[in-house]
Amino acid sequence: MSAASCLLSEDQFLCSICLDVFTDPVTTPCGHNFCKTCITQHWDINIPYQCPMCKEVFYRRPELRINTFISEMAAQFRKSSQKKASSRSDQRCAKPGEVPCDVCTGTKLKALKSCLVCLASYCETHLEPHQRITGLKSHQLIDPVDNLEGRMCKKHDKLLELFCKTDQMCLCMLCTASDHKSHDIVPLKEEYEGKKAELGKTEAEIQQMIQKRRVKIQEIKRSVELSREDAEREIADSVRVFTSLMQSVERGQAELIDMIEEKQKTTEQQAEGFIKELQQEISELMRRSTEVEQLSHTEDHLHLLQSFPSLSAPPHTKNWTEVRVHRSSYVGSVRRAVAQLEETLSKEMKKLLEAELKTVQQFEVDVTLDPDTAHPHLILSDDGKQVNHGDVKKNLPDNPERFSRCTCVLGKQSFSSGRFYYEVQVKGKTDWDLGVGRESINRKGKITLNPKNGYWTISLRNENEHKANAGPGVRLSLKSQPQKVGVFVDYEEGLVSFYDVDAAALIYSYSSCSFTEKLHPFFSACFNDGGKNSAPLIICPVNKTDESPITSCIGGLTAAV
Repeated sequence: MSAASCLLSEDQFLCSICLDVFTDPVTTPCGHNFCKTCITQHWDINIPYQCPMCKEVFYRRPELRINTFISEMAAQFRKSSQKKASSRSDQRCAKPGEVPCDVCTGTKLKALKSCLVCLASYCETHLEPHQRITGLKSHQLIDPVDNLEGRMCKKHDKLLELFCKTDQMCLCMLCTASDHKSHDIVPLKEEYEGKKAELGKTEAEIQQMIQKRRVKIQEIKRSVELSREDAEREIADSVRVFTSLMQSVERGQAELIDMIEEKQKTTEQQAEGFIKELQQEISELMRRSTEVEQLSHTEDHLHLLQSFPSLSAPPHTKNWTEVRVHRSSYVGSVRRAVAQLEETLSKEMKKLLEAELKTVQQFEVDVTLDPDTAHPHLILSDDGKQVNHGDVKKNLPDNPERFSRCTCVLGKQSFSSGRFYYEVQVKGKTDWDLGVGRESINRKGKITLNPKNGYWTISLRNENEHKANAGPGVRLSLKSQPQKVGVFVDYEEGLVSFYDVDAAALIYSYSSCSFTEKLHPFFSACFNDGGKNSAPLIICPVNKTDESPITSCIGGLTAAV
């Protein structure tokens, strides 16, 4: 039956009414076949009864029986069709970027293999001859690839199956006998294995690079997260501080207004008392005046003489000559209120500066002096933490890094990003310079300390003259003589700040600086001055407290206040 079904066409198994494969096929007296349901429904509607195919009329409705032979053939055909459809559905159409079958017509299926001999690619159906026919089984099949012509030698039209290590190119067999004699030639597969191993290493390196970048992404995200936490904490702190300051201002203003209004109220009450008393006396005087006027017009001699003594005597009144309503004096009231506010602000500023100093101290770095940069008169301690001026000039090589005229020395450490802080004891010195300098600063001959020349420093001269070398210099009025100076740098923010560590006070800040190269800590012990300035500059460890500081942005808040 299977063989018979192969000889029949698909149309022979289709019902001419429903156009589908027969279901319970029956045969009419005229010999035509239909689905039992289809012909029955047709005759239920149409009278007279006739064949839908040849139009033969039956005067009586024919009795229909299922044609078992046709039924079995239709079932076999249906099963075969479903199998082919299933097999073809497994071979999906070639998508963009995929290699299509070169044999398929119409819709191109995805190729399963490419043949290096036939120079064609085949889907599963059209690959079948290569798996069945003996002559085709020997062909070299590979995973599907485009441009099979590119695998052929353009010169000899032969398959590229060798590799020349000397010229690093693929060859065919005929190439070895002409242009590549005596070259190092290996089979393509051998070179493929070697290159594949190299690709494995490359892939491992790439994966390592990917991993490093993923770690860097996490690091950046963590930095952003920490920055956001700092920003939120800073906003909360700034709101708290400014709210406190505004409340102090509002409270001071309210107290000043209350005091003024109270004084004015007292003045008004005093004036109202005087006016009431004066009005009472005026009423009494007006009554007396009326009586005197009436008496002066009387013709009764006796009555006038008898009333005169009581009316001629002056009435009992207050002497108002020295009575004054004193205007309340408000001179100095606003000044005193502002002075009190300044005292409050000063206390707040003190707290802020203490918090700011604690914050920047968290960025402490270990700084040591670089002997290769030190002026020959300078004496450095063995640990590189102290420097002072000596009277004897040492015989040292005049290398490019060394200061030749000014008694200066740089720190070994350099910084090109982030924030850093260090502290220097200046106790007992009459002259010194401290700060940071660019790596490219001039170190020979006379040096002028200012930002334009790459120096951000402050100085002490003549024991009590402090100055910021801002070019021109800025005279600094300090409440106390610093014994220990803290130096803080925020490279990205372009900020260099100096602190009196013991007083927790800001000495001076350079802001909006533009740093483009490495920065080194800068020190100048200045001349000995006959022993008056013999004390050393000492780089000290930071004495940190356990208190939690406000974040570093408090510096901006301090400036705003």
